[in-house]
Amino acid sequence: MLPASLKRYAWLSIAAALATILLKGWAWWITGSVGLLSDALESFVNLAGAMMALAMLSLAAMPEDDNHQHGHGKAEYFSSAFEGLLILIAAILIGYAAIERLRNPQALEAVGIGLVVSGIASLINLATSRILMDVGRKYKSITLEADAHHLMTDVVTSAGVIAAVGLVWLTGWLWLDPVIALGVALNIVWTGWQLLHRSAAGLMDVSIPEEEISAIENVLDGYRQQGLKFHALRTRQAGTRAFISLHVLVPGAWSVQRGHDWSERIEADIRQAVVNAHITTHLEPLEDPVSLADQGLDRLDFEE
Repeated sequence: MLPASLKRYAWLSIAAALATILLKGWAWWITGSVGLLSDALESFVNLAGAMMALAMLSLAAMPEDDNHQHGHGKAEYFSSAFEGLLILIAAILIGYAAIERLRNPQALEAVGIGLVVSGIASLINLATSRILMDVGRKYKSITLEADAHHLMTDVVTSAGVIAAVGLVWLTGWLWLDPVIALGVALNIVWTGWQLLHRSAAGLMDVSIPEEEISAIENVLDGYRQQGLKFHALRTRQAGTRAFISLHVLVPGAWSVQRGHDWSERIEADIRQAVVNAHITTHLEPLEDPVSLADQGLDRLDFEE
């Protein structure tokens, strides 16, 4: 379950989006630059994404119930998928505006003031992105990470737009303004695709990251040296929660209490290696050949 306090970072993202919409919208209004217009349109995507993030973080923070016994962590994937879709829609709108401007070039006005205003908006996004990324990684929140990646993409594209508009102002090359806007559109298409791909992977029960699986194996290696064996290690990521299951093979002569005590130690060590993990272990006797029949997701018939 996500900490309820994470919702305040979604409110921070909403506030930043509203501020940048006003600033970038003003920059476009006074300059007439389609490049700055593309920047302003992406801020509307930021706002919609931040509002969706707030809703999904609220849902993900809810405790498990009778109908959702594994919690509500997967709600975060809907937020990141929604934001990815919004990014793709913004790219289409930006591309359309850029093509129209290529067909009908227009001189820019009050460029100096517009660039300063747009620069201030980019600094707001940069600061917000850094905060969201740090918190998202700490709590493994894909929603906050997606929002942070989107805002950082906005910062990078804004820097390119500001530089390009400044170059148009200095050189008079009006065609450069819409060309840069098209470049912005292509760049955010890539960002949108990455978010959609990651969201789909999460909804399809993707395994936890390789480095965490390696950390689990390091824990198990220590117990293998003490005579235990393991198989059927399976993992999946559901929002911030990692679900891990494995079979623990111990000597058949052990008592249930002794096997249980060892399982508890193994689970505790894995929880130290993988943050926010839910672990399920299944005890089996080392000597029984039937113990090897259930290594897959579906149990196989075993013949001696």
